[in-house]
Amino acid sequence: MADEILELTGGTDDLVLVGIQRRGVQLADRLVDLISASETVRVPRGALDITLYRDDLQTVGPRPVVGRTDLPWELEGRKVVIVDDVLYTGRTVRAALDELADFGRPARIALAVLIDRGGRELPIHADIVGKKVDVESGDRVDVLLEEVDGKTSVVISRADSA
Repeated sequence: MADEILELTGGTDDLVLVGIQRRGVQLADRLVDLISASETVRVPRGALDITLYRDDLQTVGPRPVVGRTDLPWELEGRKVVIVDDVLYTGRTVRAALDELADFGRPARIALAVLIDRGGRELPIHADIVGKKVDVESGDRVDVLLEEVDGKTSVVISRADSA
């Protein structure tokens, strides 16, 4: 995925990786490390918490837990790659795009996801996909990462096994 990001963006000039809280941030960190290992620069990494941009915020409850958004540089004219763990309905990415718009106008925004599970409700697609998996609409796909969960794996839970 790191090589595909460099190919898509034409290198590291003006490149920024922005992870969606929670696991997208850790995946972005891993991609930054991989890019740094092959290039002579360390690509900046930001973080987005899309909680307040969700279209279902009223269902979250009266006190949603809001994480940290960290974009300490100008986005104007930059090539931004949003990083997330699982792409499903597209609503999280839509919220991320809305939030990014509040921080400036990048030259380009691309999307990199570890898992594309299908089932889109919005016309959003990933530019870079680690793995596409076919699962039923009621099934769950969870990405576990060492940094957050103590182990790294992808778990598919079938709806009929719940």
